[in-house]
Amino acid sequence: MTDADPQVAFVCVQNAGRSQMAYAFALRERDARDLDVDLVTGGTRPAERVHSEVVDAMAEVGVDVSDRSPREVTAEELRASDYVVTMGCSADDACPAGWAGENRDWDLDDPDGRSPDAVAAIRDEIERRVGDLFDELERAD
Repeated sequence: MTDADPQVAFVCVQNAGRSQMAYAFALRERDARDLDVDLVTGGTRPAERVHSEVVDAMAEVGVDVSDRSPREVTAEELRASDYVVTMGCSADDACPAGWAGENRDWDLDDPDGRSPDAVAAIRDEIERRVGDLFDELERAD
């Protein structure tokens, strides 16, 4: 990493489920730990809206993502990222020119259309992984 604040990008195809949950948990972790970390989220083919089952699952743990909108991630954002975290979807679509940072694929099931229990399990795994990533960022700080 450089001397600048590290940047973490959470990327998925639709940016309507897993990457939105990861981004929301990362915002919470960054604030709770008072770390200087830049955060980005986006998709390669963004959906119209965040999946309703994701909004509901996040509300269960006190995190409101109802006002979030999926967006397209840019090649510039990826190139500027120290960590690009994909969610089990191919990173090939996300990096036409590649990036200098580290890629991590969390290989998570897509919550779209899944039962509330299945979405909650995916949410909890994302929360755990985000916490682990921030433990690592904190050690590097």
